[in-house]
This record gives sequence, structure tokens and C-alpha cells, in this order.
Amino acid sequence: MGQNRAPAYILGVGLTKFIKPRGKVDYTELGFEAGIKALLDAGINYDDVDQGIACYCFGDSTCGQRVFYQFGMTKIPIVNVNNNCSTGSTGLAMAREKVSFGAADCVLVVGFEKMSAGSLKSAWADRTSPTGTTVEMMREVRGLTGAPGTAQMFGNAGREYMEKYGAEAKDFAEIARVNHAHSAKNPYSQFRDVYTLDEILSSPTLHEPLTKLQCCPTSDGGAAAVVVSEAFLAARPHLRSQAILIAGQCLATDAVSLFDRSSISLMGFDMSQYAAKTALEEAGVSASDVQVCELHDCFSANEMITLDALGLCEPGKAHEMVRRGDITYGGRCVVNPSGGLISKGHPLGATGIAQCAELCWQLRGWADNRLVKGAKVALQHNLGLGGAVVVTVYKRADGRSNVDIASGIDVGYNPAVEAQGFTRKQIERVRSRTSRSEWALGDTEKKVEARF
Repeated sequence: MGQNRAPAYILGVGLTKFIKPRGKVDYTELGFEAGIKALLDAGINYDDVDQGIACYCFGDSTCGQRVFYQFGMTKIPIVNVNNNCSTGSTGLAMAREKVSFGAADCVLVVGFEKMSAGSLKSAWADRTSPTGTTVEMMREVRGLTGAPGTAQMFGNAGREYMEKYGAEAKDFAEIARVNHAHSAKNPYSQFRDVYTLDEILSSPTLHEPLTKLQCCPTSDGGAAAVVVSEAFLAARPHLRSQAILIAGQCLATDAVSLFDRSSISLMGFDMSQYAAKTALEEAGVSASDVQVCELHDCFSANEMITLDALGLCEPGKAHEMVRRGDITYGGRCVVNPSGGLISKGHPLGATGIAQCAELCWQLRGWADNRLVKGAKVALQHNLGLGGAVVVTVYKRADGRSNVDIASGIDVGYNPAVEAQGFTRKQIERVRSRTSRSEWALGDTEKKVEARF
């Protein structure tokens, strides 16, 4: 599989703050801000981009073109991707495929989401739901309650983990406590409050063992990444230390075990396990080599079962890993230094790319207020029910650990620890020099600048 694959690198990343979905910021602004930041970080102009990939779940067709045309109208292919909660990392996987097999030297991936407040709901009431068979299996095995559907699904997986392996409600709460604690140092997080274990346990129960503070919020936000080839990077040797190698990656879908009447299997455990095994093997590392991980913690229960699926603990021992403090600083592997979905937020199309950005900043040594010191191998897990999962292994292109801080393009601040904006001069530097349209840009630039 992928025997003749050429290397692909993340050269630049950019993020917006993740915010409550209140309709105040449009997707055009979110995509523009993230994309400009990624281009600045990569030190390139939009004219260098061969292809574009737009990632979102809630929006009309060709929202991607509406966002990308703000950078330039250079006739490049632009693809719009929707793969549920794994949309962002699916876009990254597609970009890597294009670069690794010679279809492009530089791909810009932009994820954005403008969501509705409240729990996730289907946009269509007149057709079959793609997760309908999953819901029916849950109904048959565990029954249905009045709780939000996803909370029931993942909560039931947590219940099964308790029944099979001896985990307790406080173990799931501890996962949330850790993630909330991590988020306090991430300037892009939607929530940065720190809670005690008792506060998390005593917050309103949605579906046992899950309480409100163990569940991710809906969010508006944007994230972007520039994926490049070895030839592209070789022409810019001054950027090699900041480039992050996609050392291994696997996009997978469900196995037949999805419907084996296990609530854990129903949440894509087997595809996560398969994707992790495949990505780690390609990267030539094992789970024990992973020092930092961004994991899809839409609910604390999913982090619990996924620690197991990724091989970060012995089978059935994820709760023991949590109890030992092995998911945070000073432990076995720092999981979700960004705060994870639980507190950072979850704008579906942007989430996977935001995970990538955090791990790039970690490996560069830039995330100095939350750095996992000495990290050389990073692991990303991004899951979407329905289903799809992407697991990615990252390493520095120069082979060093993050003790050696990577140099990079100076934007006037450290984007890993400060959520700031950009100047008009910087925008001019990265928008197309040959094929820009002020009509396509409209008032987006002014709106974005006003928020800074």
C-alpha cells in the first residue's frame, strides 16, 4: 500500500479562534483568515498553490470556491469535501495523495464551519439518514432516551467500557478535567475555564456516564494547512526546519464489526484501530514512540475507547492510563495539549486541520506555553460517524526533536501562543499577484480586520 509514495510535508498552518455559533462571523471570513495565516506561515504566495481543497459539512455546494476566490482566481482545481467530523483530516489526506503521487507540488487545504447552536441535527428530514442503521442498532441493543443522539451513542460506548473493563464514571470525568486544564493555555480555544473533578461530575448529566462538561460544544471556526512536495521544499531550504513530514497516514472506513451489537464497535473502534496500525507501520514507529497526540474527544467516552484503539495503552486498560496521569504532562503521552474538542471546540470542517496545526506547533517547538518537551513523533486521530477516520503520524522534516526550535517566517508574533491577526501588507504579500479579484474579496478583509 503506497509503496511508491513520495514524501509530503505540512509547510504552513493557520487558525481562527473557535467561537460559539451565534451567526456573527460568516464562513467566508473564517476561511479567509485561516487561509491567509497558513500562506503567511508557509512563506508563499497563492500563485504557488496548484490545487485547493475546501472542507465543510454545513453549507451549499462550492462554498470552497467562494472562500478560495478571495485569495485569487488562478483557475486551479478546487474540491469541496464533506466526510462528517473527519472532514478536515480527509482533506489533508487527499492533499497528501495529490502531492505524494505527483498530481501537485503545493495544495492549500482550508476547513471552515458556521454551525447552528445546540446539539448536532440532520439538515434533511425527507431522506434516509446515513447513520440511520447505527441509530437502529443502538435502539435495539441499548434503547433510546431523550438525550442528544451522539451523547447516547458515545455514552453507551462508555457504559460498555465500564461493564467490560472496570472503568468508573470518575475516569471519564478525569479525561474532561485534563482537557479543560490543557485548554487554558490555548489562545484559540472556545472555552478556557479550568474545572475540578467534582465540578465536572456534578455538571448536568446528559447520558451516563457523560455530564455536560464531558461533551464538546458546537463551534464556528476555520483552519488551514499548506501541503507540499519534496521538490517544493527543496527549492526553499530555509523552511525545512519548520516543515513537518506526514510520516504515516491512513483514511479508513468501517468494518463489518460495526454491527456486531457492541456499543464500542458501533463508534468505529475497529476502523480507528486499523487506521492507527496502518499509519504507525508506514511511519516506522510504534504507539510507544508517540509522545504527543491530538485525539477526537467529541465526548470523554470516545477518548477512553480511542486510547485503547490507538494502542496507547494495553487493551482494556485505558482507564488505568487515565488514573496514572499518563494522558497529561509528566505522564506517558500528552493527549490533546490543545484542550481537545471538549474545550477547544468542534467546528466540523476545521477540526482535523486544527489538530494538525497543534501538532505542527508542538513539533516545531513553538507551543512553548504548553510544549511536550522532546517530542519527535506526534499522532493525530479524527473520527466521523457514518463513517470515516483518519490517523496521521507526524515527524519533523529535519529529523530533530522540538528541543531544537524551528525557524520560520516572522509574522510579528508566535501564532502557537497568540491568536492575533495580520496586516494589510501581509495580506498583499500572499494574495495572488496575477489573478486577484476585489469583487470576489468584497468586504471580507475589512470584517476580519475589525475583529482584530
